Amino acid sequence: MTTVAALREGTDSPYALSHLDALESEAVHIFREVAGEFENPVILFSGGKDSIVMLHLALKAFTPAPVPFALLHVDTGHNFPEVLDYRDRTVARHGLRLHVASVQDYIDRGVLKERPDGTRNPLQTLPLTEKIQSERFDAVFGGGRRDEEKARAKERVFSLRDEFSQWDPRRQRPELWNLYNGRHAPGEHVRVFPLSNWTELDVWQYIAREDIELPEIYYAHEREVFKRGGMWLTAGEWGGPKDGEVVEKRLVRYRTVGDMSCTGAVDSDADTIDKVITEIAASRLTERGATRADDKLSEAAMEDRKREGYF
Repeated sequence: MTTVAALREGTDSPYALSHLDALESEAVHIFREVAGEFENPVILFSGGKDSIVMLHLALKAFTPAPVPFALLHVDTGHNFPEVLDYRDRTVARHGLRLHVASVQDYIDRGVLKERPDGTRNPLQTLPLTEKIQSERFDAVFGGGRRDEEKARAKERVFSLRDEFSQWDPRRQRPELWNLYNGRHAPGEHVRVFPLSNWTELDVWQYIAREDIELPEIYYAHEREVFKRGGMWLTAGEWGGPKDGEVVEKRLVRYRTVGDMSCTGAVDSDADTIDKVITEIAASRLTERGATRADDKLSEAAMEDRKREGYF
């Protein structure tokens, strides 16, 4: 005999997990596995939807105890103010420790130089890797998903990085039967991706189910934007708009959040989570493919950055 709960979850068994429950269970298992295997893990937290879901899962994994990991944000200096406000509120609400690696500090010291296109996303690698080394983090949680981009599709859940934080696909280990190998030499660390098997639609459906708060820029709102490279970018001190680029007010939302100089908005009237889910279900482009200029620098832009130590 079927139950109402089972029918609601799309199965005729009261003991079967829905696909969201299965994904949640896998992620919780990964968080607990890392807590048992590593000495000093950290969660990359940008205030974007994937890192928000990742933190929500970590809170679930260890409740009623506090999350046993600190947070790490690589601040480009060109972040959306709404996202930084959300980050700080979240840290305060849950009593978390936050480490910030600042790209601007490296520019001020002359270690890094501004790029001609104004984007700072490619400049995040050095602050990130040096913060990992200085704080001796041996496991770093990231919100990357395999459906986002072909280089990320190659990642294992436990992704080994060498002493220079570099990624070599040939050194990745098999993960049969969800058995994860965290073994690493001194100086090496492991990047961990609890959302590897999630899709963008899964993330949004989980946000709806769990009633997770997001920065308001993920929903449709009026914003002053200009067009560059086929994307709607937000004007700012980072170098936009240029001569001939017209600023106009449009109804837009963001599918992903990163550096303002390379993260495009999409025309949308999806101002509720149900509308967003309907919009995503009909989309044929991933959020990175549709709205991230840094991934369009070359055919292998993401893989090149990952080999250098990027997320």
